[in-house]
Amino acid sequence: MSVFASPRFLPNVMWADAASCAATGALQVAFTDALARLTGLPSPLLMGTGVFLLAYAAMAAFMASRSTPPRGLIGLVVVGNFGWAAACIALLVSGVFAVSALGMAWVLAQAACVVVLAELQWTGLRRTRGGARMAMA
Repeated sequence: MSVFASPRFLPNVMWADAASCAATGALQVAFTDALARLTGLPSPLLMGTGVFLLAYAAMAAFMASRSTPPRGLIGLVVVGNFGWAAACIALLVSGVFAVSALGMAWVLAQAACVVVLAELQWTGLRRTRGGARMAMA
């Protein structure tokens, strides 16, 4: 059996999403001022997105803990993750903030992480949809 076909694949990806967002959010909330100095990103942006990431991590953990993953919500997560990546790139391209090299790395790492997670979530949704069709046949 392929790892992608496992019934635990999608919940495991959601747990990874929850963990990465909890870690990033906790760092941004706990070390807002230090990160602002190091990255060149404004403190309110770091604090606001950090709080958002902590709330999102709780929701992702809830989705991961369900015996049947909520496909509609996870579909919204996929769109949201791609949107987060686009916002990260837009932030850097806009030149609105004097982002340091470390700041660019911080933002690009978030963009890369959410793109990978979104792709894995999308793959999991497609695989579970295919499995549901086969079970009905």
